[in-house]
Amino acid sequence: MATGEEKPLMVVGVDESEQSTYALEWTLDRFFAPYAPNFPFKLLIIHAKPNAVVSPVGFAGLGIAEVVPHLDADLKHTAAKVVDKAKGICDSKSVHDATMEVFEGDARNILCEVVDKHHASLLVVGSHGHGAIKRAVIGSVSDYCAHHAHCSVMIVKKPKIKV
Repeated sequence: MATGEEKPLMVVGVDESEQSTYALEWTLDRFFAPYAPNFPFKLLIIHAKPNAVVSPVGFAGLGIAEVVPHLDADLKHTAAKVVDKAKGICDSKSVHDATMEVFEGDARNILCEVVDKHHASLLVVGSHGHGAIKRAVIGSVSDYCAHHAHCSVMIVKKPKIKV
C-alpha cells in the first residue's frame, strides 16, 4: 500500500454476547495484532442499542409509560458495558486506534447503514448459532447482513466444545 493511501474500513458489530466477544477477539488476532503497527484496515466497532420507546397506545393504565425510562436507562448501561468491554479487548491486543460508536435501533439495519455511510470494505459479525426455527422467529443479524450489506461480510462462529 502506497504512502498516503487510505486504508480500507472494517466494521465489527458487537453486542453483549460471548459470540460477539469471540468474533471481535478472533478478528483482532487475525487482522490487527500480528501486524502491529501496520494494520491492514481502519477499525470501526459498532454497537446497536435497541430502542426502548414503546407506544403506550392500547396499554392505558398498565404503567408502560413509567417503565420506558427505566428500560432505556438499562439499555444505555448495557451499551456502555459493551463498549467498555470492546475497548478493553482492543487494548489487550495493542489495538489503540479503533473507533467505537453506539447507535439506537435494530442491529441489522444499523450495521448495513454504517457500512453504506462509511463505504466499508468488510463487515464482521458473530454468529449466535440459533437453529432454523429460532432464527425465523427472532431473525438473524448475520443472515440479514450477509444478504443486505453492500460489502463483504465475514460471519465468525465460535467453535462448539466437543465433549
